[in-house]
Order: sequence, then C-alpha cells, then structure tokens
Amino acid sequence: MSEPIPESIPTSQDPRSKRPTKRRALTPLSEQANEIKTLFKDPSKEIRIPEPSKARTLAPPPEIIANVQGSSAGAGSGEFHVYKASRRREYERIKLMDEELKKEKDELEFNKAREEARRKDEEKTEKNRKKREKRKKTKGKKGKTGVEDGGEVVADQEMAANGAAKGTSADGVTGQEAKVDGYDNGEVPGVIIHDED
Repeated sequence: MSEPIPESIPTSQDPRSKRPTKRRALTPLSEQANEIKTLFKDPSKEIRIPEPSKARTLAPPPEIIANVQGSSAGAGSGEFHVYKASRRREYERIKLMDEELKKEKDELEFNKAREEARRKDEEKTEKNRKKREKRKKTKGKKGKTGVEDGGEVVADQEMAANGAAKGTSADGVTGQEAKVDGYDNGEVPGVIIHDED
C-alpha cells in the first residue's frame, strides 16, 4: 500500500467490494465442519461415496515370446522402446509379487505375535486364578493364633508344641531357660498379623 487511495487497496480488503470473502479452513476440524454444513444445506441431495481402491493386478507374462529383444547396440531405435516397455512391465510384476509376499509375511508375523500375547495373557490369568483359589482355601482354615495354615509359622508352632511335650522350646532351650527368656514352652516368638479383608 503505497498511497491511501481506493485504487491501492486490495480488492479482497476493499469495503466497497461486493465479492464474497474467501473462507479458508484453518484447521482440519473447521474443514470437516464446513463439509458437514455443505451436506446439510440440501439433505435430499444424494451423497456419492467413492468406491474403495482396488488392488493392483497385472496381466500374467506371455507364455511364448516370439521376438526377444535386447538392449544391445545392434537393435534398431524402434526396438528400444519395445524393450523398455517390456522391461517396465516385468519390473512392475516382480514388484507386485514382492509386495504380496511382504504383506503375507507381515500378516503371518502379526498373527503369531497376537497369538503369543493371547497365550501369555491366558497363562497369567490362570496363574492369578490359582492364587486366588489358594488364598480363598487357606483363608477359611485359620490356626489357633489366627495365622493362616501352610506357612512357616505353623511349622514353628508344631515344633514348639512338640518341644513343649519334650520339655524344650522351639529354640531348643530347655525348661527353666525358656521361662527365663520370657516365653512359655508352647509359645513362639514373632509377630502375628491378622488379615481383616
């Protein structure tokens, strides 16, 4: 804008212009909103949804090649283009075969990894289920002191009981020595934890 005259103002910014302002989509969200607004202007209008793209296929190579050309210097200038076209078709065919092979290999690897993950999940779930069942079984069977059966404490209690019958404590201390330490013959030192679930 060199001069403040009406001719120097761009047409898009001129207030006298009757031309509609350009609406540009600033974000993907506004672009999608604009498309939806356009579709809702005329709901009776049929919407054309494009068909999905088809997989590329090529014609199989010919069974018999009558005229075998090469890229040698002896070939004529017209034969060069025929050779190039046949070479391009062959390279395209090989490329498609490689892509198909890679796709099959990737799908096989994916299925194998998915099956392995599913198997690991099932093993972990089964292991946790067994732990829960074992916990439920042992929770119902509590000892005299409230400690669950199946642990080392129970074994120590049994040793202490056997020791009391023989006159020794769980530590192997006899009669008076056990009382001096502050324990009776059948008592086991340690912490008793009560689960209140």
